[in-house]
Formats: sequence, C-alpha cells, structure tokens
Amino acid sequence: MDSAPAPDAVPLAIVDASKRFGTVQALSGVSFEVERGELIGLLGPNGAGKTTLIRAIAGRITLDSGSMRVSGTPLLPRDPRPTLGVVPQELAVYPLLTARENLEVFGRLNGVDGTDLPARVQWALEWSDLKDRAGEPTKRFSGGMKRRLNIACSLMHRPSVLLLDEPTVGVDPQSRERIYEMLASLQREGMSIVLTTHHLEEAQDRCQRVLIIDHGRIVASGTVTELVSRTLGAARTLELTLDRPLDGAAAIPADVTLSSDRTALRSVVNGAHVDRDVARVAAVAAAAGVPVRDIKLTGASLQDVFIALTGRELRE
Repeated sequence: MDSAPAPDAVPLAIVDASKRFGTVQALSGVSFEVERGELIGLLGPNGAGKTTLIRAIAGRITLDSGSMRVSGTPLLPRDPRPTLGVVPQELAVYPLLTARENLEVFGRLNGVDGTDLPARVQWALEWSDLKDRAGEPTKRFSGGMKRRLNIACSLMHRPSVLLLDEPTVGVDPQSRERIYEMLASLQREGMSIVLTTHHLEEAQDRCQRVLIIDHGRIVASGTVTELVSRTLGAARTLELTLDRPLDGAAAIPADVTLSSDRTALRSVVNGAHVDRDVARVAAVAAAAGVPVRDIKLTGASLQDVFIALTGRELRE
C-alpha cells in the first residue's frame, strides 16, 4: 500500500462490489462496512456469493467493478494485504509439519522474522490452546485442533481484519465453543472479524451484526433484533414437541416445518392469534394420532428471518 492507514478510518469498507463468472452474477453491488472490534456474520444459501466476496477481499479474485478500502486506504487487485488475515474453508495447514513448524512457516510467509517470530509462535500456541501439542505432526490432530491451528496461522502477522470462511465446519460443539472464545479475545483487542457460516444459531448468538446475501446482493443487514422486527414484525415461533416421530405419510402444511428427527412441528405465527395457531399446528399431530408432549412459543429467530428472505428450497 502506498500510504499508512488512517488510525480512525473504518477497518474494512466494501462499495458496490460486483463480479460475474460467465453467465452467473456472483456479486451484484455489495456494500458494507465493518467497525473496529465488530464480529459480522455473512449468511446466505449455497451459491449466494459469500465465498466469492471473501475471496475478492483476500485478493484471490478481481472484482469487475466496485471498490474496497482497508483502514481508509484503497485496496487494489495486486496490492499486498498485510492488515488482513484470511482463514479459508478448506484446512490450510501442512499435515507432516508440527504445530510449531506450521506457525513458523506461515509467519515467515507473512513477513514475520527475526526475534519477533519465536514470540509470535509462542503466543499463537497458547492462544489456540495447542502449547502441549506443539511438537506433534498436525496429521494426528482432531478436526477442531486443526481448525484452531488454521486460525492461529492466519494471525501470525497481527492483522487488523480477519476473514473466516466457515471456520467451524465439521467440528464438535466443544471445539466450536473454543473457537468462538478465541475470536472473542481478538475482538476485545480491537480486531474486526467477518465470517461466513451456515450455523444460524451461532450467528444469532455471537455476531454483533448479520448480513444476509442472496443471488449476489445483500438483502438484509442489522442486528438480529432489527432483522426480526423489519422482516417478521410481531411474528413468533411456535414449536410443538411430539410424543413420538410422525409417520412419513403425515400431511405437513406449507407453513409448518418438521424437525429432522420428525418429533417437533415448528411454525412462524402471528402473536395476535396464538390460540388459533396452536390449534392449527396441533391438528397436524392429532390427524396422525401422535400426542403433543410440549408447546413452546418464542420470539422469531434468525433462522425464521433467513427462511423468509431466501426461501426454503435447497441450493446445491
């Protein structure tokens, strides 16, 4: 970059980002900003443009039009990105190298050398809770350990903005919790984080702000409370837990969702007519001869917003 970043500038700003691959418009005028210390969740169905956007910011692809600024400085296609850390969805660690050796390699690749490197490696091992496994080849690591190491490798050069593409895919709940604890510690230090995820409950619980992207456009953005209010208003989520799984032949109305284990019926309902809605959804179970064990009524969730904005059809 030609000039030092402005200390009070927005860490990351994207303006009218567009990208086409042949006949597919992957991005179509995407704009957003990330504040200092903010964790933003980028959500969308498969093929919505999430990974394309992350790759464009990381410099792996060139936008057809639009602009990007990091800490106030324009980011051109061939510019180095010393203030960005990038964690791809695919694991990017060397399986035959130890955790320590991986960190040393990625540190050097990102310009960390001399007396700084050992100190950064030690910090990364402690931060990722891998200090006791530092000398083991990473091929022996669990999926969660590899994910934590993958993130640590992206931080060796002390970036101010971290981009993560599905950072918790394929890991167990304990590892997922540990990863978010690690990210929270980075936020407390002022790092700005953008992540893509298909785990909507994670985004609802962890992200300060959510961007929903579909067909290359941001269709909604804001806090979960703001998104629910703007999209569904007074709607609430009704869930009926069943005594046993519904038979496969049971008729399910279009506005009712059956859980994957077929033991819960779920519907977004109008808060003004709860009694009628409970009776309507319960009738599905009654018609199948299955007793209702529990009824729960809650405010609408991020998942309800997501489905309302992007539809229920599968995207491959």
